[in-house]
Amino acid sequence: MGFRSFLHRITAPAPSGERPTGPCKMVCVVNQGLKMGKGKIAAQVGHGAVMATMKAGAEKPMNLEQWFSSGQKKVCLKGRDAEHLLALEKQAKAAGILTTLVHDAGHTQIPSGSLTVLALGPETETTLEEITGELKLL
Repeated sequence: MGFRSFLHRITAPAPSGERPTGPCKMVCVVNQGLKMGKGKIAAQVGHGAVMATMKAGAEKPMNLEQWFSSGQKKVCLKGRDAEHLLALEKQAKAAGILTTLVHDAGHTQIPSGSLTVLALGPETETTLEEITGELKLL
């Protein structure tokens, strides 16, 4: 942890609001239609996890705190294609789940703007299961 992060952690006000009940996790759904290599998938999932964490800090800080305290579980699942990821995003938004879309810059394997990952949460495991329970692990 850097010095600025340390100072912020000890001086920032505690998050307020209702804390979720039960453990939280983050789900990253990877667009399998793009045929990305393992390294590319790892980088895109990393982007999604960081972006979703930052978004949760701003929009659902109690979910973030619960996720931190329950081990920061992350699961990667297979999505068929971009349309599938967008349909899942729509369902998740309707359920009040934070969503983050990752689009590639196009510097390496795939075209610029390609939808690579949908990150969901952090959210309670039971809530995420309703949206992603049928998907296969990556």
